[in-house]
Amino acid sequence: MGRYVLDFYVASSKLAIEIDGEAHDMGDRPERDTARDEWLRGQGIEVVRIPASEVLRDAKEVADSIVRYCLGK
Repeated sequence: MGRYVLDFYVASSKLAIEIDGEAHDMGDRPERDTARDEWLRGQGIEVVRIPASEVLRDAKEVADSIVRYCLGK
C-alpha cells in the first residue's frame, strides 16, 4: 500500500492487520510504525496491530477475534 508492505489487507473493509514481533519495540520502529499508521489512516485504512506473542499463543483465537472484529464493523 503506497510505499508500505502490509502483513494482511482486507480491501473490501479497508482494514490493515499487522502482526508485531519484538522488533517493533526497538530503535526507531515505534516512530516508524506511528508514521505508517497515520499515513494509512489518511488513506482511509484502519490499522489493527496484534502482538506476535498472541498469535503464537493461540492463533485460532486471534483469527476468531479478527473475524468478530470485521463482522462488528
